[in-house]
This record gives sequence, C-alpha cells and structure tokens, in this order.
Amino acid sequence: MSSQLNNDYIQVATIGKTVGLKGELKLHLQTDFPEQFKTGKTFKTKTSQLTIDSFNKKRLLVKFKGYDTPEIAKKLTNQKLYTTVEQTKKDCTLKEGEFFWFDIQGCEIIEDGIKLGKVVDIDRILDTDYLKIQTDVNLTEKKLPKSFLLPYNDRYIVEVDINNKTIKTKQAYNILQAS
Repeated sequence: MSSQLNNDYIQVATIGKTVGLKGELKLHLQTDFPEQFKTGKTFKTKTSQLTIDSFNKKRLLVKFKGYDTPEIAKKLTNQKLYTTVEQTKKDCTLKEGEFFWFDIQGCEIIEDGIKLGKVVDIDRILDTDYLKIQTDVNLTEKKLPKSFLLPYNDRYIVEVDINNKTIKTKQAYNILQAS
C-alpha cells in the first residue's frame, strides 16, 4: 500500500468506530492477510504502539490492551495501523503465484522487449487490483500518457519476476495508447 510511516512500514488497517461496551473497534483491512491480526501482536500508529487483546476475524472487530471502554477506545478511531515489511513476510503465507503489493511496486513493465513503465502503486477497485504505471520517458516523449492503469490478471500479466523486478505483459501497450 502507499500509506507508509517510512519504507520499512506498511499500512495494514484503519481503525473504525467502537462496537459494544468492552472497547472493541471495527477494523478496516488494507491487507489480504487477516491472519496477521492475532492476540499479542503489536502494531504501530503514527503516535504509539497498540497490542491486540482480541480479534474477531469473522466480524473484523479488534480490542487493544488498555482500551477497555468505548470512551477510551474511541480515541483510536480513524488511526492507521502499520507493521513492518519483515513482519508481514513472516506472518503471511503466499500461495503459488501470489506476491505482496510492496514487492510488485517498483517493478518494470515489459512488453515485447519494450519497457512501458514502472509500477508506482496498486489500486483495488471492487474485486480487481490495478497496477498504476508511470510511463517510461521514451514513450511519454512520443506523446503517450504519463501514467496508466493495468488490470492485474491473466489477460494482461504474463510473468512476474520479483527478483529482477520485472513484469512481462501482453496487450498493456494497447491500454497505454487508449489511456
């Protein structure tokens, strides 16, 4: 995700409103890995550290240690929770062909040997992830758009090579031209 404290931290959730009488809060996830929210896990906000006292995965309710009433817990509403890239890699298991967003960011988009640009961010719109690509300067000099969105699916993505920070595509140049 693009919201970060610094390059070592990534945003994984935003704290919502209080629910019930015990200081529970609604959690709005910015991650595909809810398993990282476990009792005893600590997350950073911009001003403090919070340790999870309990987490209801089904209802996405979280309670933090020391925030035992709705009045006290309400102070956490709208704060963002961060964790480290290292901790995320440790806590989350990827399936074959899955990648973390922070690994995809910075990858060069290559189609038929031509560098189309670089992934600068990822947006999720409904159920589809879109790579936000900053177009390569050689193409912008030819009056092509400075950026474009590319759906992250098998129709356009041929191969992802995280080690070499490249993503091979098909039909992405057509999207760039039409943007």
